[in-house]
Amino acid sequence: MAKKRVKVKKKLRVFIILVLIVILGVFALDYFDVSSYFHKKKMSNKKQVEVIVPREYKASIFMVGDALIHSSVYMDARVNGGYDFKPQIEKIKPIASKYDLVYYNQETVLGGTELGLSNYPMFNSPYEVGDAFIDAGFNLVSLATNHTMDKGERGVTNSVNYWNKHKDKVVTSGQWLSNEEREKSISTIYEKNGIKYAFISYTTWTNGLETPRGKEYLNNVYSEEKAKADIAKVKDKADIIIVAMHWGTEYSLGVDWQQTKIANFLASQGVGLIIGAHPHVVEPVEYINDGKTFVIYSLGNLISDQEGNERLTGLMMAVDIKKKVDVDGTVTVTVENPKAELTYTKSNYSKNFKVYPYSQLNTSILSNYESLRNKYQGVVSQRYPELKWGL
Repeated sequence: MAKKRVKVKKKLRVFIILVLIVILGVFALDYFDVSSYFHKKKMSNKKQVEVIVPREYKASIFMVGDALIHSSVYMDARVNGGYDFKPQIEKIKPIASKYDLVYYNQETVLGGTELGLSNYPMFNSPYEVGDAFIDAGFNLVSLATNHTMDKGERGVTNSVNYWNKHKDKVVTSGQWLSNEEREKSISTIYEKNGIKYAFISYTTWTNGLETPRGKEYLNNVYSEEKAKADIAKVKDKADIIIVAMHWGTEYSLGVDWQQTKIANFLASQGVGLIIGAHPHVVEPVEYINDGKTFVIYSLGNLISDQEGNERLTGLMMAVDIKKKVDVDGTVTVTVENPKAELTYTKSNYSKNFKVYPYSQLNTSILSNYESLRNKYQGVVSQRYPELKWGL
């Protein structure tokens, strides 16, 4: 009997312990649940503070000069009944690929072979010129030049129709087929990396080849009144306005009075970047308008068959367009970090054309390239000695 009572007591003790464990567990769960509840309640009552920091955006732009397609250049590009200009600019392609926006000036109208290809003084070039530049990554093209009307209205029509087929890849300005098309183009705001930009191309020269009355949209000839009206349409929408200007004095390494006047006027209207063409040689670069506007007075020729090293030397430029949005919403846009590299068009008796960066030249390609480099770097940087060389 005594043994039996001991067993009963042990079982009772075990039972009581188990009951206590269960009770303590329930209390523990209750405690943590309630604590969690009050913790969540406390957190939910706290105001959530949003941390606002300045936002920054950047888009890089790479720029080269004129595609001046002489007959020797397009004859050198003939292949299998067509034309291939890609080998001529293949050394520029790897450089262009590093940038967001890639610009060049199409000096000669792309009227196509159906109009008959032609040389100076009334140029007409194959569509394949455009194909090569698109393949190399160029996505910003200026079309308003003194040679726009070389093949009349049909030349412009063919050119615009060609470029319109590539609207998904390229932004152009300077030639249109109607006033409506011009107005739409001028007013369009494009965007890259969060930066909104407008792009407009003008020429001050027409070689006396005026557009038909009422069809001034065929070639965008500059005037202060026109530029002011155009810029007003985009000034409040774009972070930066880019203007391509066909201006200046041919073969002059200096800046003339007309360029100075136009640059200052465009800057006063809010233009942030001015890209110059027409002189066919390189000219200085500088900041104007208290550093708000960067001007490249002439990029010279990228590819041509003009005579003399001065005209065979061109300029590649790159800048960063930066936008900062402060915590109070203030937007600041700057053009920064200008960098440059010279180019040289090499041919062998007007055959085997190839555009070289000066950094890839040697004496077998151009015997006096070092002295020429020093000369033209001096021309370009004379107004902005801080310019960095090398891309």
